[in-house]
Amino acid sequence: MNSILDDFKNAFHRPNNGLMKILLINLVVFLALIFFRVIFAFASAGEIYELILRQLMLPAALDSFIVKPWTLVTYFFTHEGFFHILFNLLFLYWFGSLIMEFLGSQKFVNLYVLGGLAGGLFYILIYNTLPYFASQVDTSRMLGASAGVYAVVVGAATFMPNYTISLILLGPVRIKYIAIFYVILSFAQSAGPNAGGELAHLAGAGLGFLYIKQLQNGNDLGKPLSSFFTFIKSFFVRQPKVKVSYRNVQKKKANGRTNSSVRSKQEEIDAILDKISESGYDSLTKEEKQKLFDASKN
Repeated sequence: MNSILDDFKNAFHRPNNGLMKILLINLVVFLALIFFRVIFAFASAGEIYELILRQLMLPAALDSFIVKPWTLVTYFFTHEGFFHILFNLLFLYWFGSLIMEFLGSQKFVNLYVLGGLAGGLFYILIYNTLPYFASQVDTSRMLGASAGVYAVVVGAATFMPNYTISLILLGPVRIKYIAIFYVILSFAQSAGPNAGGELAHLAGAGLGFLYIKQLQNGNDLGKPLSSFFTFIKSFFVRQPKVKVSYRNVQKKKANGRTNSSVRSKQEEIDAILDKISESGYDSLTKEEKQKLFDASKN
């Protein structure tokens, strides 16, 4: 057991490992809920489990949400059904790996969290404005990572629309068609029993598309989120002491050449991203793909 805990701890604390962290948080919450459900069921205290679950689920009613604002975040790390979490985490892993490889860990985390937030806010909005939901608003709650997953799926498809993956029975399929299929599926089910959840998926998908398009235009919508995460980390990570020393003219010249080299590399990456935006990922040469891959690890 200690070995398993150590493996989880090492995986979670490894730098530039946003995908694994998100997967682990979802998995740990899921396993914890299973444990509490079984324990309280044996104790004939199922109402305690329901109370715990309600502290994590996002309520549609504004008066309930105001006293539980943290649920806007906790809901997209919470699952109950096995197949619900299985398919969410599989899609998150498949498409999140592409975002991680080419855009880096922080942008993946930004995309997932912003998608979850967009889905949650849209869920509250529609339940409190559309007459269709008027009779359900007081009893409706949402859980699941689907809005964040849709943001990652659509974000990856927007960034590399012609990237292909092999599907059982279908063979190679471009990811843009996979994303389009799931968006249409959610829209078709938006008048069904999980109407609010399906519309939240669409909000997450819309955020994923917008995030990548803005990123390709040079605007990172996740910057405030990155700054917030950096601020939170500052309370837990001890910063090394900085030693100030005199730098002679030769070092300053060397630094000037280094800065010029960094700017040149950034211009190359920007040009590659522009090419992807215009012609797709498959239009890149082998050298351009390698440069993009190397940049994503920094």
